[in-house]
Amino acid sequence: MVLKTLIFQLMLILPVIKNIAQNTNSDEWNGHQCAVVLTYDDGLNVHLDKVIPLLDSVDFKATFYVPGNASALDNRLVEWAIASKTGHELGNHTLNHPCAGKSMGRPWVNPDYDLDDYSANKIIDEIKLANTLLKAIDGKSQRTFAYTCGDTQIGGDSFIPEIKNSFVAARSVGPSFEPLSTIDLYQIGAFMVNGESGSELISMVQQALDNKVLLVFLFHGVGGEHTINVSLEAHRQLIQFLKDKQSEIWVAPLVEIAHYVNNNQK
Repeated sequence: MVLKTLIFQLMLILPVIKNIAQNTNSDEWNGHQCAVVLTYDDGLNVHLDKVIPLLDSVDFKATFYVPGNASALDNRLVEWAIASKTGHELGNHTLNHPCAGKSMGRPWVNPDYDLDDYSANKIIDEIKLANTLLKAIDGKSQRTFAYTCGDTQIGGDSFIPEIKNSFVAARSVGPSFEPLSTIDLYQIGAFMVNGESGSELISMVQQALDNKVLLVFLFHGVGGEHTINVSLEAHRQLIQFLKDKQSEIWVAPLVEIAHYVNNNQK
């Protein structure tokens, strides 16, 4: 009789324990079911003219990876400083946006900025100088880095260990949905957006919701200004969906998400 009573009590308690576990897992992203980071590369005019006004209208903040040689940085320094002051992150994307050219079969890479001809010291110096430039603009000493073209090696050797002390985290270009427990802060995956429809972008967010993971979007052109591009309407639909689901989805700059991951990863 005692054994039957204990079994019956356990049957009553187990569903409660299961629900507690499910609820705990479902809100591990700062009280949300998943996290989404909006990142925009190459410091384009359209980011200032179209993207930031839209994000600000719904009170979302994003990460903008601005290389030091971007013409929109040179011509519009004050506007980038204002964007940072209002909560957007200015991320490091090097000074000259070097990429591996010859070894990767990329004929469009400027020979002067071919990583195949860089030394490890040269890329590290360029990255550090870019940090100095960004700090002069926004006054901040903590930010994230985005590998140009996703390249992380010089002469076959990774330079990731050399940059870890300079950044909170670093974003790559390999697409992945990442649970909090397994995120490598210096190889954070991202989905490069190029021509997707609004419904396709929303579907990706829904997958992140269903699996309770981190999703990082990588945009270049938004309504033009870059060969890698998404339409203004598709981008707007994504932002509207994120706004409608803001009680379930945590949208924040990568530097903020990275701090949270670092403090809560087990």
